Amino acid sequence: MSDQVPPGRSTDPGAADAGAPLPPVSPGAADGAGAPPEPHAASTQKPDVGKRVIAYIIDAVVAGVLSYVPVIGSLLGFAYILTRDGFSFEFMDGRSLGKKLMKLRPVRDDGGAMDITTSIKRNWTLALGSLGYLVVYAPFLGIIALSLLLTLVGAVVGIIEIYLVLTAPDGRRYGDRFAGTHVVETDS
Repeated sequence: MSDQVPPGRSTDPGAADAGAPLPPVSPGAADGAGAPPEPHAASTQKPDVGKRVIAYIIDAVVAGVLSYVPVIGSLLGFAYILTRDGFSFEFMDGRSLGKKLMKLRPVRDDGGAMDITTSIKRNWTLALGSLGYLVVYAPFLGIIALSLLLTLVGAVVGIIEIYLVLTAPDGRRYGDRFAGTHVVETDS
């Protein structure tokens, strides 16, 4: 018998056989980064459309109430619609008041926490209509046509977004796709 070890083989009995195929390893698996994301909600199925509509109505009422604040109200309403899903306050738990009351949660597809940037990416399509109201209060009287145009575009985009929530198999609208998010039902 020969004491020679074939190329690519080890004499260490605990070493992996260099000739044998290795199991696939996802990037970052050693530190947990390649592991599947933790579930953030009770369900990953398409949430009840009625709950989503009611949640949006609640959020629109909040934005409407904020818009009555003298001088800066329209800006506050616009900012709420844009950033409503990114608040990290413990009682809001990364979701808007409407979603909290309706037990819904926007979650990122990559499993990361919702933040203001993701909320802006997700909600800019819905904030377009509010932007039209902001322009009305600008000091330039000649931009009322721009305000009307923004409001009209916002309404059309809003209708498209609602249509997608109703008809898309996963219930994702353009804002969700752009931000890499989806909405799920939760237990709380």
